[in-house]
Amino acid sequence: MCGFAGFLSASNTVSSIEWPALLTEMGNNIRHRGPDDSGIWFNVVAGIGLSHRRLSILDLSPAGHQPMVSASERFVIAFNGEVYNHLEIRHDLGSSLHWRGHSDTETLLAGFDAWGIENTVNKANGMFAMAIWDKKDRSLTLVRDRLGEKPLYYGWQGNTFLFGSELKALKVHPEFQSEIDRNAIGLFARHNCIPAPYSIYCNIKKLLPGSLLTVTLQNRDAQLVRYWDARKIVAQGQSNPFIGTEVEAVDELEQLLSRAVGRQMLSDVPLGAFLSGGIDSSTIVALMQAQSSKPVRTFTIGFDEAGYNEAEHAKAVAKHLGTDHTELYVTPRQALDVIPLLPELFCEPFSDSSQIPTYLVSKLARQQVTVSLSGDGGDELFGGYDHYFKMSKINKKLELIPAGINSVLPDIIKGCSKQFWKRLLSPCKPFLQANSDIGFKLYLAADMLKARSVSEAELYHVKQSHWRNSSELVLGSARMPTVFTDPLLQPETAHFFEKMMAIDMLSYLPDDILTKVDRAAMGVSLETRVPLLDHQVVEFAWCLPMDYKIRNGVGKWPLRQILYKHVPQSLMERPKMGFGVPIGIWLRGPLREWAEELLNESTLSRQGYFNPQLIRQQWIEHLSGQMDNQYLLWDILMFQAWLEAETK
Repeated sequence: MCGFAGFLSASNTVSSIEWPALLTEMGNNIRHRGPDDSGIWFNVVAGIGLSHRRLSILDLSPAGHQPMVSASERFVIAFNGEVYNHLEIRHDLGSSLHWRGHSDTETLLAGFDAWGIENTVNKANGMFAMAIWDKKDRSLTLVRDRLGEKPLYYGWQGNTFLFGSELKALKVHPEFQSEIDRNAIGLFARHNCIPAPYSIYCNIKKLLPGSLLTVTLQNRDAQLVRYWDARKIVAQGQSNPFIGTEVEAVDELEQLLSRAVGRQMLSDVPLGAFLSGGIDSSTIVALMQAQSSKPVRTFTIGFDEAGYNEAEHAKAVAKHLGTDHTELYVTPRQALDVIPLLPELFCEPFSDSSQIPTYLVSKLARQQVTVSLSGDGGDELFGGYDHYFKMSKINKKLELIPAGINSVLPDIIKGCSKQFWKRLLSPCKPFLQANSDIGFKLYLAADMLKARSVSEAELYHVKQSHWRNSSELVLGSARMPTVFTDPLLQPETAHFFEKMMAIDMLSYLPDDILTKVDRAAMGVSLETRVPLLDHQVVEFAWCLPMDYKIRNGVGKWPLRQILYKHVPQSLMERPKMGFGVPIGIWLRGPLREWAEELLNESTLSRQGYFNPQLIRQQWIEHLSGQMDNQYLLWDILMFQAWLEAETK
C-alpha cells in the first residue's frame, strides 16, 4: 500500500531545476500513505515526473523502491496496492527472467515488457492504482482496480496533466486551479460523497473502477478503456446463471472465498482483521483462522450508547473462533476528537458519519498490525441491506397506483406545505412512530411517486438521496448524470432488488464505503484488504440466482451457510446494526456550539454556496427534537469544515 502523484507537462511554469523539490513535496503531502520510503523519477525533456511514497508490505528491501523501471527500461511505474497473485504471474512469465527482488511491482513491470499493459492488468488479481510511463511511446497510462478499492485523481490544469492518489498531492503543483465545482456539491448533498468520475474541483476527475486511461502531450484527449466493466459482469451473470444445487453453490463460493482470503493473507508484515461481529467480517475472520497456524489478531471498537455497540457480539465471535482479540470502548470525547481531523483525512467533502468509528478502529489495529482484512462488499453482492427489502415492498405498492393518479398526486401533495399536512393529519400521530413528521413522510411519498413514474432507478435515487432538493439547496448547481439518472450507465437486471444491489456496487460501494475505509486506514498508514471483492468472487456472486441469496426475507444466505460451519447460528441471530455514532445526539449536545458556528446564516450567505434558509430550518427542527435531521446536517457540516480547512 502506497501513494503516488505526478504530472505530465508542456508548460514552463516550473523550471527544470525545481522539478525534484516539487515532486518531493507532492509525495510528502501524502506521506501518511507511505511513511517507509520515498522516491522520485522524472524526465524534463519528455515532460513527465513521478513521485512515490511507500508503505512496505511485500519485499521490505530496497529492491521494492519506487518509482521502478522495468528490465527493458521501457516502462516506469508508480504503484499503489497489492497484486495478490503476482507469484502466479511470475510463474507464467517463465523461469528465464532474473528477478531483483520479490515485489509485485517488479512482477507488473515484467508483465508489461512481455505482454503489454492491458494484458498484464487483466491477469492481475488485486487492489491497485498505478501510473505507468512508456518511454517508447511517450505515453502515460493510469489504471484503477476493478471495484475501486484504491483512489486515483487526474485532470488537465492549464498545460499540465496532474494525477495522484489524493487531491492534496495535486494541489501542491503551481498550475493547480482550486475552482470548486458547484455541480459536485449538489451530488455531495444528495449522496454524502462525490461519485466518480466527478471530484470537488473543476476539471479534476476520479478514474472509474476497472478503467485504463492513456494520455500524451500530443493528444490531450485521454483514451479510456474499461478492461473490467461491472455492468457487463451483472449482465453476464444474469444471462448465464449458476445451474448447480444450492449446496454446490455454497461449496463453490466457499472455495473461491477461501482462496481469496488465503491470497490476501500474504504479507511480510503483521496482519489482522476488523471484526464487527456481523456476518461479513465474521465469515472473513473464520476463513482466516481456518488457514492460520496461530490466532488471528482481530480488532473492534464499542460505544456505551445503546444501539451503537457491536463490541459484545464481536467478542463472542472472537472467543468462539479463538482469535487474539483487541477491543476498545470509545468515549464520546475520543470520538469527538476525530472530527477536526476529517477535512485532512478526506481531501474532498465526505459525510458518511461512520468515518469516525472507521478511523478509530483503524488506529486501534495499527498499534499491532500493518495490514487488516475487512468484510466490506457482502451486502451489495448478496442482498444484505434491510432497505432492499423495504424498497422492494414500496415498489410493488407503487406499481398498483394507476398512471393518472401517479402523475397528479405528487403535485397535489406538494401544493400544500408540510406544516399544513402536519396540522391536517395531526389526529393520526398516535398511530405513527415517535418523532415521525407527517408532512415529511408525505413529501417523501410524493417524491417516490414521481420518481417511480420515471424508472425504478429514479425511485431508488430518491431513497438514497439525503438532500432531494439539492438543486434548490446548492446555488447555481445543475443535476449531473450518475448511475441513478442515466440509463446508459445502469446495469440491466431482471428484478428491482437486483437493480438496487447492482447500482450500489457501481456507486455506493466504491464512492462511499471503500473511500471511507481507504482514507481512514491510510490516515494511520494501515493497509486494508477486502476478500469479498476479489473479482472472481464478485463474478460468481452475480451468477447466483436470487433465491440462492435471499431466504425467508433474509439476505446473504450462502455467506451464512459458510459462516455456520465455523460459528454457531445462535451467535449470529440478531438484527443488523450499522457502524455508526450518535451524531444526532451530539449535535444537540457537545457539538452544538461547533455546528452553530459552521451553520451561521451570515457566513453561509457570504460564501454563496448554499441556500441558508433551508439549512437553518433543518437545524432548528433538529434542535427542537421535532425531527432527526442528523444526516442532512452532517452533510453541510462536513462541507463547511472542509471549506474552512481549504481556505486557511
